[in-house]
Amino acid sequence: MCGIFAYKGSSLNAADVISSGLKRLEYRGYDSWGVAVINNGSILLKKDIGKIGDINKLDLPVSKLGIGHTRWATTGAVTQINAHPHLSSDHSFALVQNGIVENFEELKEDLKNKGYKFISQTDTEVIVRLIEEEKKIHPDLVDAIKSAFLKLKGRNTIAVLDSKTEQILAVRNGSPLIIGLSKNKDIFLSSDALSLSSFVDKIIVLDNGELVKIGSKIEIKNIKTGKIVHKDWEKLTFKDANIDKGKYDNYMIKEICDTPETINQVIVQDEKNIQNLAKAIKAARYVFTIGSGTAGNAAGQIAFYLREIAKIPAISLIGADAKEYYDLFSEKDLLIAPSQSGETADVVEVLDIAKAKGCKIATYVNMPGSMMNRMSDFKFLANAGPEICVMSTKIFVSQVAWGYLLAKTTVGLYEDGINNLSKLAADIKTYLEEDTSHQAAKKLAQNLIEIKDLFILGKSQNFYIAKEGMVKIIEGTYKHAHAIPAGDLKHYAITLIERGVYALALVSNDSSFSEMFNVVNEIKSRGGSIIGIYPEKLPAFDYYLKSPSIGETSAIGNIIPLQLLAYYLAVLLGNNVDKPRNIAKSVTVK
Repeated sequence: MCGIFAYKGSSLNAADVISSGLKRLEYRGYDSWGVAVINNGSILLKKDIGKIGDINKLDLPVSKLGIGHTRWATTGAVTQINAHPHLSSDHSFALVQNGIVENFEELKEDLKNKGYKFISQTDTEVIVRLIEEEKKIHPDLVDAIKSAFLKLKGRNTIAVLDSKTEQILAVRNGSPLIIGLSKNKDIFLSSDALSLSSFVDKIIVLDNGELVKIGSKIEIKNIKTGKIVHKDWEKLTFKDANIDKGKYDNYMIKEICDTPETINQVIVQDEKNIQNLAKAIKAARYVFTIGSGTAGNAAGQIAFYLREIAKIPAISLIGADAKEYYDLFSEKDLLIAPSQSGETADVVEVLDIAKAKGCKIATYVNMPGSMMNRMSDFKFLANAGPEICVMSTKIFVSQVAWGYLLAKTTVGLYEDGINNLSKLAADIKTYLEEDTSHQAAKKLAQNLIEIKDLFILGKSQNFYIAKEGMVKIIEGTYKHAHAIPAGDLKHYAITLIERGVYALALVSNDSSFSEMFNVVNEIKSRGGSIIGIYPEKLPAFDYYLKSPSIGETSAIGNIIPLQLLAYYLAVLLGNNVDKPRNIAKSVTVK
């Protein structure tokens, strides 16, 4: 959520490289942007709302030092004034921020009483004025930043461009911050490793409470103790880091079509690592899975597989709503957290608390160097390549496929799990390469374009898939979708079923098959229309999307036609499928 990108070097023009970096951070979500560079000792600034400007038309002079930012509005409306960077009163430094200052109102009121004027609505400008106030006591900007930063409440990461010393100063607390070094010894700073992948060979990931000073050299200190922190460079390896839609119209459809290779990456995971986690699962008192949004649905599906296949009493939690479990965590417990970014703020907070209580932590993320990966006892990388579309597709499939393999491994059926996933990948590849699959989704989307509501029914292995289908429909189409445990329909939602109402039924050839068709018949008898997802068309279906899989992996296959339906419906509605309104990919604030 928001993105920071900065550059200090000799081989590139700062405005160009920062703009390019910000474009690589677009997937995180933003509504405004800005770039500030130093030229002849002065800070020159360009910022605006909407899409990032053409990198060759920023009207900024050649420079070797600068910072940039993409903003996703939290405090203050989407305006040019509220966009970052924000300048100090004397224009000696510029600042960008990711996060939320939870006590900004009281800080702002105190600063107003001291005579400070504010031109924006942001909590970010409060940080700037607070640093100015601290400079009266601590003339050195580094000391002023340290003193001001320690007065901020909440999860905040800032970067400061100092025109007097021609340095970049940055502090992390919450939102990620990564230093990169190129072969030419140019230094970069960014919110994620993906945006650095075409520029640098080595990275350093800052931890919370660390301040970096980027000048003639890189110096990292603990912001509270002032002690120098020594960190080793890590080699940056990011599979398929080149961001390109290729032959596809949008990243979303490209990433759906990447799914088979994503599953194949699960198959080639280090067996020893997954066997070690399986042993820890069997030894744990309780196993909790946790995530938010799409990863929350993946966490629920992973817990289902652990219960259904491995007979482990796994409990799934939602990151933002797990507080009642804090006092229940113990050193005998294990938490499993899937995440695309590895930086989801509400999940990281729960993991911090669980880790402090002695719980073991396992994470499955797609972003190397992420906070969740670094804090884990059992570290797994999806290696699925960049996922640029804000709506997660291939990473969700990767997460649930990994969870399926984990459950199979826990009961000694690792090879069986590998074989089933290999077949699934092949079946999905064939399905996605068949034009009939896409045409069926397009045709159904045309029939649904006028609807306002869609019920999605799932049972057993398909319940969390129904929830994820709901998320995709809502994110992509801005229409209301409602996922219901199929057996619960008669207890409340059946009052809404009438002629003109559509219900999508996720069907698998398993023990829930007959019960699903009891619900289907209840809907049809009240005039509702049924959209079926199943490997073959059944008489009860008014509309039909073929599923590419059967058996234990049926649920994973069922998400693919749902993703295609959400995609083609969003396209028909004229929505921006890669960047839906109001949501961000990496939610690093609570």
